[in-house]
Amino acid sequence: MGVRKYRPNRPSELAQRDRRWPGLRLAALRRDDWRCVQCASKRRLEVDHVESVRKRPDLAFDLTNLQTLCAVCHGKKTRFEMTGREPNPELDKWRELITNT
Repeated sequence: MGVRKYRPNRPSELAQRDRRWPGLRLAALRRDDWRCVQCASKRRLEVDHVESVRKRPDLAFDLTNLQTLCAVCHGKKTRFEMTGREPNPELDKWRELITNT
């Protein structure tokens, strides 16, 4: 796996580089019982800002603005935020099929 490049145009990445982030991330994971709040998966967990840091920088380090999501649910949320389109159920079935084999 390659090294992630620093992209200053991503406010959430700037928040994740802050010294407060590791403890806050751990607190969110513990609060959510190490499960995705959308599908209850315990695989590939990520901590997401409910309100984006770009829109609400004042909530970047507020535990109530964080939620634990699996990579799949986080991807769906991000795609919806970026495009405004709802996920395709057929595509979701296909993704679920290939990830569970």
